[in-house]
Amino acid sequence: MLFYSLHETLLLAAAAIAIDWAVGDPRWITHPVILIGRMIAWLERVLRPEGVRLTPIALKRRGVLLTVATVLVSAAATAGICWLAAWIHPWLGYAASAWLMSTTMAVKGLKDAAMLVFRPLAAGDLNEARKYAGYIVSRDTTAMGEQETARAAIETVAENTVDAFLSPLLFAVLGAAPLAMLYRAANTLDSMVGYKNERYARFGWASARFDDALNYIPARISGLLLAAAAWITPGLSAGRALRAVRQFARLHPSPNGGIPESAAAGALGIELGGRNVYFGAVSERARMGWPLRPIEARDIVRTVRLLYIVSLFCFAGVVAAWRWVS
Repeated sequence: MLFYSLHETLLLAAAAIAIDWAVGDPRWITHPVILIGRMIAWLERVLRPEGVRLTPIALKRRGVLLTVATVLVSAAATAGICWLAAWIHPWLGYAASAWLMSTTMAVKGLKDAAMLVFRPLAAGDLNEARKYAGYIVSRDTTAMGEQETARAAIETVAENTVDAFLSPLLFAVLGAAPLAMLYRAANTLDSMVGYKNERYARFGWASARFDDALNYIPARISGLLLAAAAWITPGLSAGRALRAVRQFARLHPSPNGGIPESAAAGALGIELGGRNVYFGAVSERARMGWPLRPIEARDIVRTVRLLYIVSLFCFAGVVAAWRWVS
């Protein structure tokens, strides 16, 4: 069986959330995102060979081809695996679908990565915290202070509330594992070629725009869910989170990233954004929220808690929807 009913898809989505909470990204198996990344790198070498000069229009067209090929192959491969597993046995098909859906989410992975920054930072080992911050952000971390290092982790967790959870969950509910993997492929494309630099401004244009389109609705849901999570978390402010979204989200260079970042900043009572260094160039990012107090290491833990509460809300919502359609 390849196509599942809404009842089955909702149950599989709930199972995928639980699997991600419990297992995350096990090291003993090659993650699908790694395979997608290798495919993107190979396609880039094919579509823009070294030493070959391409016109701006040709670069855009080949970037469109890269995007279309990557997302379609990823979705088709996922559908094929699910179909083969279900052909062997229906329960194996369910297991394969739930596991593949879970690989498109990264709640536990985000928490683990953020805590690798938090623990040394809280212990006073700034160099170690910088090293692990460098694993999760593209900015230069070598000269960052304590607050900048904490800010990097907070911004990553906040923004990826959308990319690593809400968006893949929405597409999993809409189209099971194949559509969830299509989203993950699009997001991986954006992270690899969606830069506004000389190399990728044209070649990565289609990938960046497609990722923006897929995240548009989940990003706007994230502001409400993060505010709701702040409402039930002692010491955080839901009202301030919503006000921050209204005032600051539009200032972010991404049409989507400013919403979860400003919501988290407002809820925590801190200011995110500011001076970053990318590949040796200083970039002044839009500032989100109000600096009611300095950023501290514990804010990383608070942001992770917001992420988990949002995922709990969504799990409860998916289960409730499953019961309603039963």
